[in-house]
Amino acid sequence: MSNKRILLIVTGGIAAYKSLELVRLLKRQGISVRAVMTQSATEFVTPLSMSVMTEDQVYGDMFDLKEEREIGHIQLSRQADLVVICPATANILAKMAAGISDDLATTILLATDKPVLAVPAMNVRMWNHPATQRNLAQLRADGIHIMAPDEGAMACGEFGPGRLPEPPAIAEQICAMLGHDFDTALTSGRSPTTLPSGASPTARPLSGKHILVTAGPTHEAIDPVRYIANRSSGRQGFAIAAAAADLGADVTLIAGPVHLATPRGVARIDVETALDMQAEVDKALPANAAIMVAAVADWRAAQAPEQKIKKDGGEIPALNLTENPDILASLAMHANRPKLLIGFAAETEKIVEHAQTKLAKKGCDWIVANDVSGDVMGGANNAFHIVTKDGVESWPESAKDVIARKLMEKVADALAKG
Repeated sequence: MSNKRILLIVTGGIAAYKSLELVRLLKRQGISVRAVMTQSATEFVTPLSMSVMTEDQVYGDMFDLKEEREIGHIQLSRQADLVVICPATANILAKMAAGISDDLATTILLATDKPVLAVPAMNVRMWNHPATQRNLAQLRADGIHIMAPDEGAMACGEFGPGRLPEPPAIAEQICAMLGHDFDTALTSGRSPTTLPSGASPTARPLSGKHILVTAGPTHEAIDPVRYIANRSSGRQGFAIAAAAADLGADVTLIAGPVHLATPRGVARIDVETALDMQAEVDKALPANAAIMVAAVADWRAAQAPEQKIKKDGGEIPALNLTENPDILASLAMHANRPKLLIGFAAETEKIVEHAQTKLAKKGCDWIVANDVSGDVMGGANNAFHIVTKDGVESWPESAKDVIARKLMEKVADALAKG
């Protein structure tokens, strides 16, 4: 049996009833669960039902003297291996982003030093609202893991992203974050002996695959204190690396200078310049697929003096530039070229036309093009055009982690087809 433990925080959304099924599935995987319920969660699921499922006391009252004396919110926040909020409403996400602690659940979240996974569930309009997307971006920057919601029909009658993922998918994500083998036979209720011959109970679409991802900008020195760069935040590349790891891949993430938490299960290599990134890409090969998301600077200073260039009131110094290596084109010609090579094109006009030209010029398999004329660089959302020799597939604007998951599922499908 596993000795892994999670602290499950259940908040007040219509999807709260699915938390009972999640507890059942986790216990079948050998993971113990202790539950905290907000006051509004008890309007959807009774504490008695949750207590029966967890075989433990359910916590909820911040000012219960007996509970605080015997276990306390600090112990609750630190005794588990992982804290999971499911469902995570727009309300609790906003409180987490602002650092508010006005009940037991939010106080635990502010006090915990353990990894935290939020599984959002809300109306599609609430999910797409700029305030929610801003809160999600802040939480990701704070190192909170956000599981992408499902798309589909909702209890309110609307359709779109915001549905709570099904409990087996949540249980698999939790197992991945705990480094605990996920047995699909146990989740389905079947005995492992009833699996089809040769099937692996822990297989995921990218299991056994090495995926290389580059992300963020590069900084090219002008002198010791100045550099050439761009406004890339690295969020899309990090989301893609996280999605690849969630699907079972062995992920190498080569990141330019960004302040983002390393996704769970991802091997991260930090670099600063285009030359550094090119060298690390070469070292990371071979790979089954490479997704080159980084916004590499096109040029660098031909000479970068060792001392700061001083402004002395005289003639403005000339900045002589030289071209940086084309990492994507070089990788397309590499002896260890990945089976699937994907480049990114950040454009401000003629998005698809420029991407089609880049596809032919670079020698890669796909170009993922996006319009960065607005606030995409640094923003929470993105929209993609997947350009291949066979045509163009356009995806509507979605949260970056949602679109990352969709892209990596497409990558998994392409690798499986050969």
